[in-house]
Amino acid sequence: MRRWPAAVLGLIWSASGLCSEGAYLFDAAGCLACHTAEGGQPLAGGRAFETPYGVFYSPNISPDPGTGIGRWSRADFIKAMKHGEAPDGSAYFPVFPYPSYRLMSDADAGALFYHLQTLPPQRQKNLEHDLPWWLARWMMKLWQWLMQEEPPPPPADPRLSRGRYLVDALGHCGECHTPRNWAGVSDRSRYLAGSKDGPEGEKAPNITPHRGDGLGKWDADDLAYFLESGELPNGDYAGSLMTEVIDNSTSKLTASDRRAMVEYLNSIPAIPGA
Repeated sequence: MRRWPAAVLGLIWSASGLCSEGAYLFDAAGCLACHTAEGGQPLAGGRAFETPYGVFYSPNISPDPGTGIGRWSRADFIKAMKHGEAPDGSAYFPVFPYPSYRLMSDADAGALFYHLQTLPPQRQKNLEHDLPWWLARWMMKLWQWLMQEEPPPPPADPRLSRGRYLVDALGHCGECHTPRNWAGVSDRSRYLAGSKDGPEGEKAPNITPHRGDGLGKWDADDLAYFLESGELPNGDYAGSLMTEVIDNSTSKLTASDRRAMVEYLNSIPAIPGA
């Protein structure tokens, strides 16, 4: 029987742990839905997102070395996720939710990268975005410098801090549920109060604890069960894009993490809908 050196066994155990953690983060961050076109291969990209600024197509994030991220380093991935910077130094359009992902820890972003490298590579070239003539990629460096504000600090309470991390950093809920100004920047004064210009032309509802327009009348158990099953308090079920969020993301979280999300959402300011 072959004996493996303790250092090698330690590396194997460490890599296994990172991949397991990365798989959980992969679900929490909702990577599958956005980077998989209808009828397409997982993570091969090509899903269209209609926005007021044009149609964007998600890229291939499988580990294919030619068309995906197979040649990326961990550092490349972290820069992309947290700073919106491509390996060639150019800036990504913020339809890629790096304004939210920047709240992720480097350790979590790295674990997610290692998990992605274990998945099947898909050879599929990225599609060109369909944008107006005046919207160029080089403008995004200026946008990042001028428009991105420092995010508020996390809550002091550990449970609320965990909930905020799941809602803002991983779940990037504000990317859909917070309205944007003329420059495409989230309006923090209306944080999670709903948006008329959600992804793919859909309206995103108010998810603050406002009793009239938001979730203020929901029982905490009902909200936690909704995140697990998609069932509304009236017995109906979530539809459209929220179905994907629940099926691919929140239903796969631990009950404790779903409860932390609920506690955080119930702690934020109640804001009436627009």
